[in-house]
Amino acid sequence: MKKRNVAIIGCGQTKHSSRRRDVNVAELVSEAVYNALEDAQVNVKDIGAFVVGNMPGFGGVAQPEQWLAESIGAAGKPVIRIAGVIGRTDQALNEAALALQNGFHAVLLSVAAFKEATNEEIIGHCRKIAELIPVIGFYLQPAVGGRKLDVNFWREFAAIENVIAIKIAPFNRYQTFDVVRGIIESGRSEKIALYTGNDDNILVDLLSVYQISDGDTTISKQFSGGLLGHWAVWTHTAVKLLQDVHDGKFDNDIQQTLTLANQITDSNAAFFDTANNFAGCIAGLHEVLRRQGLLEGLWTLNPEEGLSPGQMEEIDRVYSAYPHLNDDAFISENIDRWLSI
Repeated sequence: MKKRNVAIIGCGQTKHSSRRRDVNVAELVSEAVYNALEDAQVNVKDIGAFVVGNMPGFGGVAQPEQWLAESIGAAGKPVIRIAGVIGRTDQALNEAALALQNGFHAVLLSVAAFKEATNEEIIGHCRKIAELIPVIGFYLQPAVGGRKLDVNFWREFAAIENVIAIKIAPFNRYQTFDVVRGIIESGRSEKIALYTGNDDNILVDLLSVYQISDGDTTISKQFSGGLLGHWAVWTHTAVKLLQDVHDGKFDNDIQQTLTLANQITDSNAAFFDTANNFAGCIAGLHEVLRRQGLLEGLWTLNPEEGLSPGQMEEIDRVYSAYPHLNDDAFISENIDRWLSI
């Protein structure tokens, strides 16, 4: 398989508020799309295809990608649609079937519902889903609802013909290596893309090349990109970081690279509230967006959820320690224009 360099070149967001009565859904989505185009300094005519993600329970219901084409400049262009699938097998099959019936191309499959199941049980579950639709695996850390999965599981999972990618987010070096090793030993490494979800190791993951022996052959594998909660904030700087990775900026200065990697990890610890086992991870991200004027408050769907004791001070600390990592200046320069759209 021929390798292709991929980079994030622009990002855009809607005006964040608890309620938006000034726009309809199409106008709301188009705000983010056209802000991203402007940030990337490209025109909608330059875009060849669109990727649309959807949450479990929403796939096949609202189907915004079906009626937003004109608003986001996607008319007549291919759209890649990915749905989330969760739950035990009966529920997951229903969700996967619904996604397929409504034109989704793949599903991001969580196995968090199988807390005590054996590898064989989970693999059987995954095979049934993959018989319906292409599958993207998801290794989620136990602290936020996932479970540990060993190299034997990942070898069998990667061998499933319709598995096309895996998001790796165990926040653990050993377990990350297990996934990559399992993929290589499955014999399908060239057919499976890897995306890091390890917010504690972002830069190192993006730069790492794994070289693992499979019999008499040594096979190289690396991450294609990232699906990261950390990139929900300071996103403009994250875009530049990924571009620097692809431009080879870090290739010849290991010390600079590792220093920056540690700074990013320290910032993530404050945002994700690692001191309290991630209890304030969503509120922490909301606090950064609130400071920038992009959110009015820290509300979540759970009214009891908020910042943990000491988390605000930790966010203050990393803001002060690493001013080069935030994108406050970029937000400040553009927020009035964004909010006036």
